[in-house]
Amino acid sequence: MHRRSTTTAVLALTALTLITLPGCSTSAPSPAPTTRTAEPEAASANSKPGKVLTTEQLRERLLNEADLGQGYTRKPERNSGRDDVTVIGCPALEKLGGDAAAGGSLDFPNRAKAAFTYTGSADSEVSQELYSDTGTRLSAGTGRIFDAMVSCPVYQVVVGNTPVKVQTQKLTAPALGDEQWSQLITSTTGGRSSIVKQTAIRTGTLLVIVSGSPGLVDTHVEKALGKAGSPS
Repeated sequence: MHRRSTTTAVLALTALTLITLPGCSTSAPSPAPTTRTAEPEAASANSKPGKVLTTEQLRERLLNEADLGQGYTRKPERNSGRDDVTVIGCPALEKLGGDAAAGGSLDFPNRAKAAFTYTGSADSEVSQELYSDTGTRLSAGTGRIFDAMVSCPVYQVVVGNTPVKVQTQKLTAPALGDEQWSQLITSTTGGRSSIVKQTAIRTGTLLVIVSGSPGLVDTHVEKALGKAGSPS
């Protein structure tokens, strides 16, 4: 079977499907925490940045432990992109390899990310990524990759020498921002599975992606959009 390495940008999305694999959580989605902090996002979630934001500005708009509430610990930053990742059995993703994806991916120069562990009931993770570029580029790049991933209900990702079975399911995204994408990804390796939900919202020149345990994503996606659109 033909194999082809994808670009770093595509792998950044794919790698998020594997964020719980090091600890390899069970396949049951983690419940949302019962304690929630105040929700300033209600007044700011519709804010639309009118210009492209710098990486420094994006960092200031990331969620932090105070925004999330008790039980969250920020994880050290790590490079999620890998050169030794191969996609098998998903032609749409394979076509995004090499120079074919140049300029139409999530490889935007202005970006920031943060990841957190939540220990309120069970070890779970939630991560946030912010990107900024023109609305046209954000729309095209994000839509292209999400469409490619959900076009293949089942495919395989080989990370180094480790094969990972990936199952994707398109979900209805919350009605926020200008455009929305959401998917549920089940990754299985060594007989153990993890479930990651990934929701992306574009508003103006800002793209917000929240990934992790489904309950945590649902709890914090609007809050993430609110702070990113109008930082405190």
